[in-house]
Amino acid sequence: QVQLVESGGGLVQAGGSLRLSCAASGRDLSIYHMAWYRQAPGKQRELVAGVTGAGSTNYADSVKGRFTISRDNAKNTVYLQMNSLKPEDTAVYYCRARQVLTFQDYWGQGTQVTVST
Repeated sequence: QVQLVESGGGLVQAGGSLRLSCAASGRDLSIYHMAWYRQAPGKQRELVAGVTGAGSTNYADSVKGRFTISRDNAKNTVYLQMNSLKPEDTAVYYCRARQVLTFQDYWGQGTQVTVST
């Protein structure tokens, strides 16, 4: 199985930036679709950004133009660069790996992002 470890969360002022990292161990990241999700208190978990094994990306409308997902297969790491952060971005952010053939999902433990006003 794949183990995912997120890092980079924290407290940031509105308008600031953070970069989240998700390091994978156990299997080659190149055979997985990768994504970032987030969940705020009392809210459902939502897709923030995704990148397929072929390199295609997609973003939630709420973060389009502000967030960028990228992957470094050599380092088995996926990143989420978050710019122009808003208080509405406050949530626990989770990394997800999806095996491209079986669609088996693996989840990280989450990292808290808090954006102050």
